[in-house]
Amino acid sequence: MSQAEIGVIGLAVMGQNLVLNMADHGFKVAVYNRSYDKTDAFVRQRVEDRPIVGAQSLTELVDQLARPRKIMLMVKAGDVVDRLIDDLIPLLSEGDIIIDGGNSLYTDSTRRTQRLKAEGLHFIGTGVSGGEEGARTGPSIMPGGDVAAWPAVKPIFQAISAKSDGQPCCDWVGPEGAGHYVKMVHNGIEYGDMQLIAEAYHLMRQGLGLSVDAIQAVFADWNQGVLDSYLIEITAELLTFKDDDGEPLVDKILDAAGQKGTGKWTGISSLELGVPVTLITESVYARCLSALKSEREEAAQRYPASEVPPLSESETRAMIAALHDALYASKIMSYAQGYMLMREAASEFDWDLNYGGIALMWRGGCIIRSRFLENIKQAYDQNPSLNNLLQAEFFEQAVKQSESNWRKAVAFAVTQGLPVPAMSSALAFFDGYRSARLPANLLQAQRDYFGAHTYERIDAPRGERFHTDWIHSGGHAQSGSYEV
Repeated sequence: MSQAEIGVIGLAVMGQNLVLNMADHGFKVAVYNRSYDKTDAFVRQRVEDRPIVGAQSLTELVDQLARPRKIMLMVKAGDVVDRLIDDLIPLLSEGDIIIDGGNSLYTDSTRRTQRLKAEGLHFIGTGVSGGEEGARTGPSIMPGGDVAAWPAVKPIFQAISAKSDGQPCCDWVGPEGAGHYVKMVHNGIEYGDMQLIAEAYHLMRQGLGLSVDAIQAVFADWNQGVLDSYLIEITAELLTFKDDDGEPLVDKILDAAGQKGTGKWTGISSLELGVPVTLITESVYARCLSALKSEREEAAQRYPASEVPPLSESETRAMIAALHDALYASKIMSYAQGYMLMREAASEFDWDLNYGGIALMWRGGCIIRSRFLENIKQAYDQNPSLNNLLQAEFFEQAVKQSESNWRKAVAFAVTQGLPVPAMSSALAFFDGYRSARLPANLLQAQRDYFGAHTYERIDAPRGERFHTDWIHSGGHAQSGSYEV
């Protein structure tokens, strides 16, 4: 009997669907789960005529694989991955490959790449996006790690990935933890997109007083234009669902959001690298605030909202148009910030990231797939050294056309007393980014006053440092030049 081309460890829904996807593309897959009952049930129920074989132990799994052995871990991120690696190393031979397909922290993938390389083995840390449906029908796959292993897994990954214009939404990202870093940023942008959509929904529901059915129609319409995306599409779909009493199901769902940590990791990395990824970070904080349900209910009694006159029908239509543009412009800021972060990480960790290629990988299969990812790819195709998406002509024109309505929508939210942390932080970032002068001069003076941290001057070369004795100078500048 022929040996399997790849092994998969972990048969939760994502693992099972990836296995079925591989098998449907003609790859023979050996599977193992810690509980053999689950392995046995999966093989008996789902194999039919598919080339899938079960294993009762890791040893049996390894023995069933053709060399170089390729083993993909679809397990919970963290210590479980390291323990499995510990168990697998004695069973493997030089040149074999371990692939981590979970949502692992990129620093863990960097460490594992280095560790396995020292053992004569290869490691790939790959982001997989698309949820259960994507895993089954074609996800976006973002592999990174030891590039020597890429030729062995490339045919499998590109075959099972989503396709956009006939091209696989999978390509090599970069060394060490680059694959999981790009997946982390993807998830951060996902947090931002979801929060922006939720804010637009909230402004229509609470600010404009629209019914859920009316809002559903708005989102369905928006999905036909520049906002065309997976998340807008599923929002329009889920707003059609009714509970048993005929009322919209969304109104029955508790307004306390959960999270698994990847958005938080994006925010932490942005702080570590000094990149203002404000929208994503605010989206994480919005989920944290939503979790304070009982406190919010008490505060609502203490601080009741002021009465605001309702808008006329024509004003309501105009505000819906304003919300469309605000959502579009804010979404552009989110992607711009995400790409800023990846660019800084590439510089910090010496990764050669293909930014247009990343946009291609995100065009199909993944949660943040949307129409303007093609415009991102084109922007980087035209200028691979592009510093910021806001410097690309397409996005410059899009923001300029949306700016007036963007401001109207945020102002409307403020007058209504409705929180829009993602939209407003996106606007604040834009205003800061386009400002030739910011009040950081005063901040630097304050820092020099209490901590002698020095400052630069606009009439001196960059890098030349000065300090003033603010306390004893009698109001006159007595500065000295300092080397840094």
